[in-house]
Amino acid sequence: MSHLALQPDAIHAKVRTLPALPQAVIELRSALKREDVAVDELATTISHDQALTAKTLRLANSSFYGVAGRVSSIRDAISILGLRTVATVATTAVVISSFDRTACEGFDFDGFWRHALATAFCAQELAAATRQDTEAAFSAGLMHDIGRLALATYFPLELSQTLGWAAQHDVHSIEAERLMLNTDHATVGGLIASHWHFAPAIAEAIRCHHELPAHTTATLADVVHVADNMTHALDLSGLDEDMVPPLSLEAWQRMGLTPQQVQRTFERTERQARSVRESLTV
Repeated sequence: MSHLALQPDAIHAKVRTLPALPQAVIELRSALKREDVAVDELATTISHDQALTAKTLRLANSSFYGVAGRVSSIRDAISILGLRTVATVATTAVVISSFDRTACEGFDFDGFWRHALATAFCAQELAAATRQDTEAAFSAGLMHDIGRLALATYFPLELSQTLGWAAQHDVHSIEAERLMLNTDHATVGGLIASHWHFAPAIAEAIRCHHELPAHTTATLADVVHVADNMTHALDLSGLDEDMVPPLSLEAWQRMGLTPQQVQRTFERTERQARSVRESLTV
């Protein structure tokens, strides 16, 4: 198996080749930290990027927001969705376009995004239940497996063989990654999050969502870990090989969810994911 092991230098080199986030996305994300945001100026900045504009308007008009067909401009989208959601959607559009969907045999790009989107909604619900930042949870949930996209794009042969081995031996893919590649998608995702200057809490959640650091209270990483587990349990990716990863008892206890909160999270996640995911498909 060791012939598939990836060298850290090779991984770092590939991550450094990723394009920087477009100026429109950088400005959007930085605007969230300011109180004196000039919305018209931001709308103009986004509008200059046609791909971002199309993606944002498609989401704004999705059935999830209940305003289908009524949003015709970025200014409207910001009014309806809010800056934070628009920033997340814009970032997602860039991430999708940064990776080659056809590079890796056996990697289902659409199934990947179905799971990512469902995890984002689930994380948002869990964050609300545990009084954490819901938009940060959505972003971290959406991006939690970004390292797998990088592996599929830059190391397609190695990942394809790893996924095949995992299916053959009926083990979770992250176990196969660690065994065969000598790394895993969470570690690679953490490198990408740092490269794109994501907020430290979001970067940690991406890097640690399968192996959580010890904390006394619930963290964003706990939220994403539990959301990932729940979403796999709901089988919202539509993938035959979908497998529920191990759940950290410590994270579950830190979350302190009631049975009613768990039930509501399951129901709302399933409903939200199904209603809006078509608007984010590539």
